[in-house]
Amino acid sequence: MAKLDNLIEQAQQKPHSLAKDDLLYLLQLEDKGELDRLFKGAYALKSRYSGNSVYLRGLIEMGNVCAKDCFYCGIRKSNTKPKRYQLSLEEILNTARETFEKQYGSLVLQSGEIESEKHTLFIAQAIEAISSLTQGKLGLTLSLGEQEENVYKLWREAGAHRYLLRIETSNPNLYAQLHPASHSFSRRLECLRTLRRLNYQTGSGVMIGLPGQTRQDLADDILFFQNEDLDMIGMGPYIPHRDTPLGQNIEFTESFKQTQLLMGLKMIACTRLQLHDVNIAATTALQALHPQGREKGIKAGANVIMPNVTETRFRADYQLYENKPCLDENAQQCRNCLTMRLAAIGEKISYGVPGDPLHYKNRNSGQAT
Repeated sequence: MAKLDNLIEQAQQKPHSLAKDDLLYLLQLEDKGELDRLFKGAYALKSRYSGNSVYLRGLIEMGNVCAKDCFYCGIRKSNTKPKRYQLSLEEILNTARETFEKQYGSLVLQSGEIESEKHTLFIAQAIEAISSLTQGKLGLTLSLGEQEENVYKLWREAGAHRYLLRIETSNPNLYAQLHPASHSFSRRLECLRTLRRLNYQTGSGVMIGLPGQTRQDLADDILFFQNEDLDMIGMGPYIPHRDTPLGQNIEFTESFKQTQLLMGLKMIACTRLQLHDVNIAATTALQALHPQGREKGIKAGANVIMPNVTETRFRADYQLYENKPCLDENAQQCRNCLTMRLAAIGEKISYGVPGDPLHYKNRNSGQAT
């Protein structure tokens, strides 16, 4: 008990103060009382940097066409079951306008990974149109996978200022087990470093509870976030999809859900204790495991929620994992629901606030933790 309290106090006083063995100790906690202290300690840090407010990111799933064939993903190119779609520029702008009018401070444009000149120019056009529509007042995050440096640069110049590129695991050997041989860990890592060099607010993340993943891997993931000096962390529990090679033989039982949820919350807490001033998302995957999953994520140290604002008619065809919640809830319903849910845990939404990571501001001023 003294060890746990000492580690939490040590972590609260100074970022990057936990060694790998310390992280392993925290990640193996199972006792409810100890877990409560871990989450309370991380939430205190979240409150220090974000107060009792949560940043809102409206997520537009622009299209489910993907050139990648990742073994865990429901929109992998070899899965023939989803109806493939691509939103038009008008559809994207209509959703962006509605999101802006509802005082979402930020927007995320996400799609399957595509590398082509046509796609590159379409995204640039969408970025410029959204920036013009909102007079640059709406934060704009891209989550569009691996691209060449000139593409990232074009999109940055068009008006995007955040980019989320999940590494999925920082263990190259485990990465190789999750992807075909044509997928390169080294290229993904280089893309992430390119984004930071181009002065994007840079985010990454991992899947938690993967088959073959160890607590050592997860501790290394947190140290990876630290060493890459990331501004945003978007990670969540691994949830299987039956139409993927990785998810075919995994039973989505209550025991499985509880295990995945708990490890997801511990990773949020440990990441907050280690990194302090980054933005951490309470992902929708948490809610797929528990009705109050996202609220639990906030109470474990997260400070960002990314509700889906895509038109409901497209959502069933953009399921990276199964049991995805809120498939039939529109943007206004989602906004109202989140407001009430967060009020119940003493939190509020920072409406109309882009919510730039404090870490990004600090590292650009030479004060990064």
